[in-house]
Formats: sequence, structure tokens, C-alpha cells
Amino acid sequence: MRQRATSSAVLVPLLLVVIALGGFAVSIAIALITLLAAREAFALLRAAGHPALPALGAVLALTVILDATFPGVLEGSGLLLIAVGVVLSAVAAFTRQDPRDGLATWMATVFGALYVSLLAFVVRLGHAGPPIPAGAPLEVLGAERGWIVLLILAVWSYDTGAFLVGRRFGRERFLTHISPSKTYAGLVGGVVATTVVVGLLLAGLGQTPIHALLLGPLAALAAQAGDLAGSMLKRAAGAKDSGTMIPGHGGMLDRVDSFLFAAPIVTLYVVALIA
Repeated sequence: MRQRATSSAVLVPLLLVVIALGGFAVSIAIALITLLAAREAFALLRAAGHPALPALGAVLALTVILDATFPGVLEGSGLLLIAVGVVLSAVAAFTRQDPRDGLATWMATVFGALYVSLLAFVVRLGHAGPPIPAGAPLEVLGAERGWIVLLILAVWSYDTGAFLVGRRFGRERFLTHISPSKTYAGLVGGVVATTVVVGLLLAGLGQTPIHALLLGPLAALAAQAGDLAGSMLKRAAGAKDSGTMIPGHGGMLDRVDSFLFAAPIVTLYVVALIA
């Protein structure tokens, strides 16, 4: 617990500085986090018996982040970059002597790159979120910071609610073959906590809190699914944590796996139903 508290005391102020700066600072931070997460993800894939091309995968993931940073440069560029990455990964896999090894390498490289590059939706949410109306309580944040803060606090509130309620009332567990500590009580507690927090933040951003009745559970369930996906990858690799970079917390992937699924879900909802 002391290690976790010390790490949080360092990381949280850094996060606040990045959010306060906004703009390119957010993109640079996401790019660095993506690189670190890619390194851990490809190490886990290798340990699970799935060979890959980590350097090529990391470059592909970074290009997706770059595309999110400059969304207006080329219409449909995200899909184009993914297509090019699929092609290049296939060509690089041709060098493997065993075609079965080459096919596995191609698939794992593309998967690993696209998996960690889901963080690009944090950047896209900042660009896509609607303006904050004048006079809204959180107008001072601006649209980019405001919507990213909503995403971050939605995920954190789910983790906190699930932990506190699960520890107090959790008995029946689910998906124990992936993660033995998840309980139905924790799931419900996390969903309720996220819904309340999202409702408060939507009101602060000048939006109708009624959206929280759908966005809250969606963000919560996406965060839980992201956490379980990370656990499945670690289980397949026979690892407890994705790495040892953050004392008391594990690796970078351990810290962002919930965001990998929550970010695109929240972005889709905001773009489709709020913006």
C-alpha cells in the first residue's frame, strides 16, 4: 500500500499538469503511454506463445495516435493507416521460415498494435466533444479538458466503487477463470458510482445529466471489460502483472487497460448522442 500511495503521489500530479496544459501535451503523454503499454503487451504476447514484431507494432500504434492528433489532415486516414499497417506486418512476417510462425507473427503484430492504440480515442474525445456552454460550472476547463476529465473520472469511479462495494459485500464471483477477484456486488457498485459521477460531470459540462443513465453504465461496463481483457492476456502469459514499471501498481498496461475499452465507447456515445 505504501508503494501504491507513493506512486500515486507522483503520477496524479503529472496527470493534472498534462490535463492543464491540454493540446499537444495530451497527445505526447498518450504517445508515451502507448509506447510503454505496447512494450508490455508484446512481451505478454510472446510469453503466451504468440510471436510478434514489437518495433513494427509500436510504430503502427504511434501512427494511429498521430492520426488522432491531426484528425483533419486526411479524411478516413485512421482506416488507411490500419490498412497500411496490416500490409507491412504481413510483408515483415514473410521472413519467418515456417509459414505457420509467419501467420502467427502477422496476426499478433496487428492485434498488439491495434489493442494499445485504442488509447487514441482519449485524444479523439478531446477533439470531438461538444463545446461547453457559457456559464456551465466547468466552463473553465474547456471542451477538450472537460471531456477527457469525464472519461478519466468515469473509469476511476468504476474502479473505486467496484473495489469498495466488492470488498464489503462481494460474495458471488464471475469469470473467475480470467480474474478471481471480480464480484457481482462490485460490478453493481462500480456501475452505480460511475453513473453518479458521470451525471455530475455532465451537469458541470452544461449537458443534461439524463445521459448518465446510459453513458454511465456503458462506460462502467467498458472499463470492466477492458480490465478483464488485460487480465486474460496476463493469464495467457502466466503473469500476475503486465510489468514492474510502477511500484505497487504493476506495469503501464495494468494502469490503462480499462481506458483501452472505455475511451472508444465514451467517444462514440458523445459523438453520436451529445455532440
